[in-house]
Amino acid sequence: MAKLKTRYICQACGSEQHRWQGQCPDCAEWNTLVQESSGETVFAARHNLQGGGRSIALVGLDSVVALPERMRTGIEEFDRAVGGGIVPGSAMLLGGDPGIGKSTLLLQVAAKLASAGREVVYVSGEEAADQVRLRAIRLGLGGAPVRLAAATSVRDILTTIGQGEPPAMLVIDSIQTMHSDLIEGAPGTVSQVRASAQELVRFAKERGTALVLVGHVTKDGTIAGPRVLEHMVDTVLGFEGERSHQYRILRAAKNRFGGTDEIGVFAMEGAGLAEVPNPSALFLTQRGEPVSGTSVFPALEGTRPVLVEIQALVVRLASGATPRRSAVGWDSGRLAMVLAVLEARCGLSFATSEVYLNVAGGYRLSDPAADVAVAAALVSALSERPVPQDAVVMGEIALSGEVRPVAHAALRLKEAAKLGFDRGWAPRGTEAPGGISLTQFAKLRELVDQILER
Repeated sequence: MAKLKTRYICQACGSEQHRWQGQCPDCAEWNTLVQESSGETVFAARHNLQGGGRSIALVGLDSVVALPERMRTGIEEFDRAVGGGIVPGSAMLLGGDPGIGKSTLLLQVAAKLASAGREVVYVSGEEAADQVRLRAIRLGLGGAPVRLAAATSVRDILTTIGQGEPPAMLVIDSIQTMHSDLIEGAPGTVSQVRASAQELVRFAKERGTALVLVGHVTKDGTIAGPRVLEHMVDTVLGFEGERSHQYRILRAAKNRFGGTDEIGVFAMEGAGLAEVPNPSALFLTQRGEPVSGTSVFPALEGTRPVLVEIQALVVRLASGATPRRSAVGWDSGRLAMVLAVLEARCGLSFATSEVYLNVAGGYRLSDPAADVAVAAALVSALSERPVPQDAVVMGEIALSGEVRPVAHAALRLKEAAKLGFDRGWAPRGTEAPGGISLTQFAKLRELVDQILER
């Protein structure tokens, strides 16, 4: 005879436990296990699932498949990040910190599509329809024919938009506020988020509606709720940036219809989010007199080079004091590695100095090609000799002190030349495009000598 299964679900990571505990054994969070009733049953005997089902059609791998048609929103930075436009019938998940501008961005996208003649439905579970309308008026989008609603019941939403022709795009803001009457539990719990998202994604796939879900994030920046939510959707987008800075970056962490290496750059202004066709202008400070401790690195986001300024400060301490190591916008572990290589392979000493590293503009770097630019800024700050203002620096540092080549070096240098940089410091074997002279290094020691001899 079947019996009901009692389970406890962690509201932080979604793991399932058979008994209550104060601390989740999977994510180590406290007081997150909540008992949720389940309609699942446990059978003592194993059942044979062979037979009784319906036959499914099998197709060959070599079958001809047409490329999906995309809906271009007219916001080029958004279209770039999602792979060239929104695919009908796809499901997208947009996450970001509170107040970063997720609702503003999606309202602008919805207004663009609606103004182009496509039917767009915007459902808010956090605000009243009048609040969304007031924001649209402030953004200058009050005349866009977007259909608004304030609702949290998935059944009511699907019943409403399922009547007649389905909309081209459905925006749900946010998935953590949605509620399915098929599952017990409060909105935002793991089971509710999973069930609500599953019903919405199923509708999008069956009716060809592009679905966009807004997701809350946890304190460590991951999307709240079960990880299966990210597997259910086709595209996972992250909206990044510091609220104290002007810029915002839209980045795809998963995209079944495009690459995950493209970004869209926006600037938060009084009239909403404005596109930034030249992101380097945001991350390069006004360069007047030469200043020690700075270098310019040509980062690469997908096919787009972005020039950023790396700033370093080295402060000598009295003997006996413990020096600090601080990095903003770069991995602190990689900073420790670069400092160790400079000491072991180049004979420089940072043992009695505090080291501070900052990537200007609040930009976050994860590219290992920034190693040499960081090293150049550190050596410049230690020796108080500036790096040439018209030079960009790039290269990856090995523990042996070698400078390794970087990917797409020609593309990075070409962008630097367009912005007025005349010189490039790069690994040996790098090909220089026209308009820029190249100084090549095989060892990090050669770079250090170049700075110290200035």
